[in-house]
Amino acid sequence: MAIPDYQTCMLPLLKFVSDQKEHSLRETVEKLATQFELTDEEIREMLPSGQQAVFLNRIGWARTYLKQACLIEATRRGYFRISQRGLDVLKKNPEKIAVKFLEQFEEFRDFRKRKKKVTGNGGDNNDKETGKTPAEELETAYENLRENLAKELIEKFKECPPSLFEKIIVELLVKMGYGGAGKMQVRQSARVVMSLGSQ
Repeated sequence: MAIPDYQTCMLPLLKFVSDQKEHSLRETVEKLATQFELTDEEIREMLPSGQQAVFLNRIGWARTYLKQACLIEATRRGYFRISQRGLDVLKKNPEKIAVKFLEQFEEFRDFRKRKKKVTGNGGDNNDKETGKTPAEELETAYENLRENLAKELIEKFKECPPSLFEKIIVELLVKMGYGGAGKMQVRQSARVVMSLGSQ
């Protein structure tokens, strides 16, 4: 099974804490990973930055959104439990809880307005129902920016004369610390690199 998006995680998370006991994020992640039948590889899969696991990030955002809608409440750092409102929602037996569902709660709408003011966005990425967390949206945008920049640089390098390209390579190698033996040796190394690239 693929890793579920953060909105898909909301209802299972709320049901898990419906015992009205205090739960930690770690415990919740473990329980929901089992429920979604995730493999060890899927549980360990990291965001592009390598800073956090995808599933942990998605459960964290599901928890944040439920908390902003007052369906769960923080008890202490890293711990939370279901609120009376959360219990009332579960009594109605919803098929799914997602951003649109949470919009019925004034506290959640206020949270979304505050978030838009802070980011300066007229629209929130999650309005598109992409299923990506805000962190994932940022990382995707960053990766796209890097890819586009790399493509643009390659195109610029293809347009420049070989002598300019050689100069750029030499400067790059020197800046990277490979210029200790002098620019002449670096220039020879750059010519070898360029000849390999043209084969």
